[in-house]
Amino acid sequence: MLPKKKEEEAIVLDFLPNGYPFDTRPSHVKTPIAQAIGKENFTLLELVPKKGIFLQPYEEVYIGEAKREKIHHINGKINTDKLTQTAKAELEHAVKQLVHDHEKRFVEFFNKAQPLSTRMHVIELLPGVGKKHMWEIIEERREPFKNFEDIKKRVKLMPDPEKVIQKRVVQELIGREKHLLFVDR
Repeated sequence: MLPKKKEEEAIVLDFLPNGYPFDTRPSHVKTPIAQAIGKENFTLLELVPKKGIFLQPYEEVYIGEAKREKIHHINGKINTDKLTQTAKAELEHAVKQLVHDHEKRFVEFFNKAQPLSTRMHVIELLPGVGKKHMWEIIEERREPFKNFEDIKKRVKLMPDPEKVIQKRVVQELIGREKHLLFVDR
């Protein structure tokens, strides 16, 4: 399990310039809302942009402690069930891109993952990875893996490690997993 850093940047999944459609308040009281995913911990967030700012899907926005250009404030974390249809549709693509962009971080997971208990290893929590693959990964990582391609080449019959990580992240976001490896909910 990776140490959690605070989210500094997020990727917009959906932008609602007139707020949520189910919000019954008068339109002049509603605020624009952006649903986004954090780049570091895959945190699903509800953001309020600054006045006059229009956000696009996949736009990266700074949400850290310093001066923010486009985001006024963060309303907080949200669950996948609160995501709009558009945000849900974009979620897998955003996760795929983030895993691809942060390959080194996830390869490091394969290199350093530890047992969860005496009977189970963290690696076994990955979809499609059983005891046989887990032992093969542990044997092969004596010489650390360099990238996803290296894992694929050295661990025979291993499902695509990049896709395995993507699938696990989506499962954690949806809330189907007891142990969180990559997502901050």
